[in-house]
Amino acid sequence: MMRRRPIARMAVRTTAVVGTAAVVGGHMANKQAAQAQQAEPAPAPPPAPAPAGAPDPIAQLTQLAALRDSGALTETEFEAEKAKILG
Repeated sequence: MMRRRPIARMAVRTTAVVGTAAVVGGHMANKQAAQAQQAEPAPAPPPAPAPAGAPDPIAQLTQLAALRDSGALTETEFEAEKAKILG
């Protein structure tokens, strides 16, 4: 009569179960990672920098008037700069 080796059979069965569990676990981890990437919304683009607006024309005219009053600008220079600002 042949002697059975239950320890060897149990080792093979355990190896098969562990191997199957590892493959299934790896597959599930990959599947969950793919779903998480699809579920995440795309990152929002950074806010656009504020456009550099033209300086306030009233403030510019006030500065020009102060320069004219102090004598740094002549009346013709003042009028030329004022025409540039007002368009």
